[in-house]
Amino acid sequence: MVYEKNAFSTPFLIGYKILKIPIVDTAGNSAWPELFPPERIDHMRQIVGARHFSAQMMLNFVPTERARLDPGGIHFYDTEFEPRNARIGEHHITGCVLYWDPSTGRRGRDGSACVLLYRDDTSRNVFIHDILYLVVGEDEQYPLSRQCDMVLEFMRARSIRRITIETNGIGGGIPEIMRDCASRTGANIYVNRVQNSRAKSDRILDAIEPVLTTGRLYAHTRVTRTPLMSEMLGWSPVGGLGHDDGLDAVAGAIAQPPIPIRPIGGTIKTISANTNFKI
Repeated sequence: MVYEKNAFSTPFLIGYKILKIPIVDTAGNSAWPELFPPERIDHMRQIVGARHFSAQMMLNFVPTERARLDPGGIHFYDTEFEPRNARIGEHHITGCVLYWDPSTGRRGRDGSACVLLYRDDTSRNVFIHDILYLVVGEDEQYPLSRQCDMVLEFMRARSIRRITIETNGIGGGIPEIMRDCASRTGANIYVNRVQNSRAKSDRILDAIEPVLTTGRLYAHTRVTRTPLMSEMLGWSPVGGLGHDDGLDAVAGAIAQPPIPIRPIGGTIKTISANTNFKI
């Protein structure tokens, strides 16, 4: 390469040609079958989702602003989690996450949402089992403390003792308030703190889109009675179409390492003691 006064003596890459080799050709055959057999390609597609696979492996970039979250891709179920065999219906469950993205809880402002996710890390399925939108009255003197009481009741009803709280902004003081509220009721809980520095739209898209577009996102039917479905319908990476507080909480939960879950045992058996004896 010839340099002249820190500049190229000839135009850079003059006459260059672009070579593009997608991982799969038009006939569906792998470009490198020794390194990328069909099963490995399917595995990658399942992990990263259709948009990332198209851009990174098929060399066909899809602009981020065109991405959408279609709730039609969700599989709905109406069965509850069974701790005895660690299953939701036919699905084996390996872990769970309870994630709270707090806000003031006042109407018309940024929402406060707490979501319970179950996971099957064998099939990489994600289950939005329950979501709580926390709203407090305008006359509430201690809105954050009131929300903590609501979340603690949510945890108690589901026998969950560990929660991850996003501590950006107003959430910075929530863990201490949560512990104070728990101590007053005698609840034994563990609070995990997490801070997010990435843009909200990036967090939502990168967490939800892969599991949604690959058919691995499930939700309990009661979730349809919350604002989450309308949030998905109105969501865009460029923003401005409505609230996305529930989506942000779901994305945060998906990104968190789950608490391992194991079956607690078989059916409870009644044991009768022989009382026909003399002392």
